[in-house]
Amino acid sequence: MDLTHFTLDLDEDGIATVLMDRAGEEMNTLAPELSDDLAAVLDRLEQDPAIRGVVLGSAKPANFHAGADIRAFADLDETSAVATLQDVQDAFDRIEGLTKRAGKPVVAAIHGACLGGGLELALACSARISSDDEAVTQFGQPEVKLGLLPGAGGTQRLPRLIGIAAALDLILSGRTVRPRRAHKLGLVDAVVPADQLLGAAHAHALAALDPAPKPPLSLADRAKQILQPAELQSLALERNPLGRKVLFAQAEKKMLAQTRGNYPAPPAALECVRIGFEEGIEAGLAAERAAFARLVNTPESRALRSIFFATQELKRDTGTESDAEAREISTVGVLGGGLMGGGITAVNTTRAGVRTVIKEVDAAGVARGIGYVQKVLDTQVKRRRMQKADAWLAMQRRVEGTENYDALSGVDIVIEAVFEDLNLKRSVLADVERVTRSDTIFASNTSSIPIGDIAAGAERPGQILGMHYFSPVEKMPLLEVIVTDQTEDWVTATAVAFGKRQGKTVIVVNDAPGFYTTRILGPYSAEVLYLLEDGATVEEIDGALKDWGFPVGPVTLSDEVGIDVGAKIGKILEGAFGERMAAPPAFAALIDDDRKGRKNGRGFYQYEDGKKGDVDESVYAVLGVEPRPGTVSRREIQDRLSLQMVNEAVRCLEDGVLRSARDGDIGAVMGLGFPPFRGGPFRWVDQLGPGTTVETLQRLAKEHGSRFDPAPLLVEMAADGSTFHTA
Repeated sequence: MDLTHFTLDLDEDGIATVLMDRAGEEMNTLAPELSDDLAAVLDRLEQDPAIRGVVLGSAKPANFHAGADIRAFADLDETSAVATLQDVQDAFDRIEGLTKRAGKPVVAAIHGACLGGGLELALACSARISSDDEAVTQFGQPEVKLGLLPGAGGTQRLPRLIGIAAALDLILSGRTVRPRRAHKLGLVDAVVPADQLLGAAHAHALAALDPAPKPPLSLADRAKQILQPAELQSLALERNPLGRKVLFAQAEKKMLAQTRGNYPAPPAALECVRIGFEEGIEAGLAAERAAFARLVNTPESRALRSIFFATQELKRDTGTESDAEAREISTVGVLGGGLMGGGITAVNTTRAGVRTVIKEVDAAGVARGIGYVQKVLDTQVKRRRMQKADAWLAMQRRVEGTENYDALSGVDIVIEAVFEDLNLKRSVLADVERVTRSDTIFASNTSSIPIGDIAAGAERPGQILGMHYFSPVEKMPLLEVIVTDQTEDWVTATAVAFGKRQGKTVIVVNDAPGFYTTRILGPYSAEVLYLLEDGATVEEIDGALKDWGFPVGPVTLSDEVGIDVGAKIGKILEGAFGERMAAPPAFAALIDDDRKGRKNGRGFYQYEDGKKGDVDESVYAVLGVEPRPGTVSRREIQDRLSLQMVNEAVRCLEDGVLRSARDGDIGAVMGLGFPPFRGGPFRWVDQLGPGTTVETLQRLAKEHGSRFDPAPLLVEMAADGSTFHTA
């Protein structure tokens, strides 16, 4: 049998080992060109009487099957999508039929990603054996993150295998689980070392052909089994119509609270699961095909897929147009042991795997930084992402603290995370240059101060750039690398490569006050105060933007970042860009009233033991405004805030701060929480149309002032009908 994407070997026990190996690709994915090979393999497995069982695995080193080839979705319309899914569902039914109809057990041997259609493939098998590699092996149905749903039986087989509640948790969230958790859920039958995987799967297939008889349970054991909490929940909620109705209602309520109705895929997936249980699996599969076909060309799915493709492109982007190569980073110095310094050290330790020296002014500061790293490692152990022994070794071998600059003499890069003060940053830079090697890179974690200002007077300006992390560093996915006209290409390439080692998606921007992310946040945050002056309430502002798709409202964000920090940044931006970046004079009253937000328990909201409570109604009097609920419509709040951010993003592209609209979209989505289903500021303009965007901005400028004047590039695009992204 001549195969391009599979191998099939039959042993003397009658067990056929089928290994997937999509030619020319790093990962196994579903694609039309595989269909002939798959059909030939299934024909052989069904028709060859010598084949008694099957082990299905992968020849890829760290990938079982990553699901559909998302690139092909762009060519699907509703009709072709239904037909394509029917073919895949039929193929997976044939795999399931090998056991159910032909009596041939099919055991999936899983190492590496088993996601989307890959998991649906594994679900069609009669058993699943997983490697114990928690670093690379993961299971999930992430389709909702692309605005889609499982379309190859996932909404039907997964709930029947692990229960409705557990399956809905995975399907509606798109989250993944690691081998131990998958085993606990019942998603896999066993977890074994990777080097024993195929052997264990082979043994499982043989055992399934001649299963040992199970002794009958005693009445006491049966009663004990029934009284287990999971069994009681299944009996109460999943195995009777009334219970299922309650379960689906609860799931829908929780889902809508999280998505606020902005994502069409989760409710569609929920409905497919419900239909499958109420009307049967064939009806469920038909609903799955139809729902996927409807979703694949929605604006939400196109936007979410654009983010996926952009992140894949950025993985290959070196950050520079030249062929400069990144240099190896093995030791890092971090200046500052606070929230940012501790977070940077934590990702160095857990993701990049490099040694870090934390430099602080005193022992207490060093202890804070090391304590932060320990906390992150403890969380990794608790979540079973690391073994306790590995975490202990990482702490011993990769983290140390010092109060002496001389300890940084051998580091490859120094990342400065001190207070946002230009003189302080220049001072520590001079101290670093005094003790480090001639090829050591200096990176500032500043959020707003131009890198060129920090580098003024430096001995090695070509080795200075910005590495702007977002808090908390260990959770936020974006890294904004800022380069000046003096930054050498090898320095840029090295910073970008190291950011990727830290697990970050990296964008490179050119130096300017506020760079990109902080700059577009400036007018967005200032507009909050203008809205409060116009009578909008804190609750209305935060609620409107959460409804629009932001994870937190802008008022809450101000408290989280720190009102005092926002004031400092605001002055820098106003000094650079003038009146359109100016906040209302009332902002100064917040500072005079010592309102810093969550960190001192005094902000727009009340705080008790660090936990956010209700709005602090006294803030209105401090600002000298009167809240008048309903005065400003929800749509008006959304337009004024979102378009301030969008308009400034376009100005950043126009000014050359951004290299591309792609980078602007990723920076806003991953750094600031711009709604992913809108695709980012530039995708959103394309969806609205530049003409409509300009008209809305011109109306707002007429009503509220010149701060809403549309960026010249937008006006130009509205006139010539161009867009930021091609279709």
